Amino acid sequence: MDYCESYTNVVKCKIILQMERKRSMELQAPFFTFNPKSYFYGKKLLELARKADTLAQKYPHLTILITAPYVDLANIASHTQHIIVTAQHMDGIAPGRGMGAVLPASIYQAGARAVFLNHAEHPLQLTELVQSMKKAKELGIKTIVCANSLEEARSIALLKPDVLLCEPTELIGTGQTSDESYIQETNHAIKEIDPDIYILQAAGISTAADVYRTLKLGADGTGCTSGITEADSPSQMLEEMIESVQRIYEERKDGK
Repeated sequence: MDYCESYTNVVKCKIILQMERKRSMELQAPFFTFNPKSYFYGKKLLELARKADTLAQKYPHLTILITAPYVDLANIASHTQHIIVTAQHMDGIAPGRGMGAVLPASIYQAGARAVFLNHAEHPLQLTELVQSMKKAKELGIKTIVCANSLEEARSIALLKPDVLLCEPTELIGTGQTSDESYIQETNHAIKEIDPDIYILQAAGISTAADVYRTLKLGADGTGCTSGITEADSPSQMLEEMIESVQRIYEERKDGK
């Protein structure tokens, strides 16, 4: 009898197959990131992750990333197939000493295939960032590295992250998006250094119209926190935002 035909091994095989799909999942533009930080967790976050998974299946040309608190990563990874489960941070350490640190191998084993680094709420020194990026590359974890300014974005681009998040700290959570000149200037500056880096512009995103505008200005991806967590219907807002990403995909495909 095949291993996966045994009733006792069905659950194990399901998890293994899901993990294999996640290993081969590639990041592609346009993409959307829902970053609930610590606003949502447990059952409520899982419900939205499943909603995002359904939308990712519906729109297979889009990439949807969902961040989660560390203890929720494995649960979300085992109940989804089409989204990229993303950790909010990790430290550049190997198994061993490191009390209280976030072990890269542990988040990978939990199902995370991307990680945020150097967020304004968890900034890193340069040496820490370099070490965390090195560990991520070793494990096959996509890096989403945050930059607070054009100058910082240029410096981080030299480190070759998979995604560079351009987000002025003063706009986070305000509902005020980056102005057109900032978005276009950072897009150009990063692509000039390394055209293979994906650019995420997400400051102040609170509506589906914000999503469309930001991607229309040339960003590869965008994302949201409070615009979804504070919405009357977070599920509906998530769907509307992802539909705006799909609209951009269709326009780009048609050369508009």
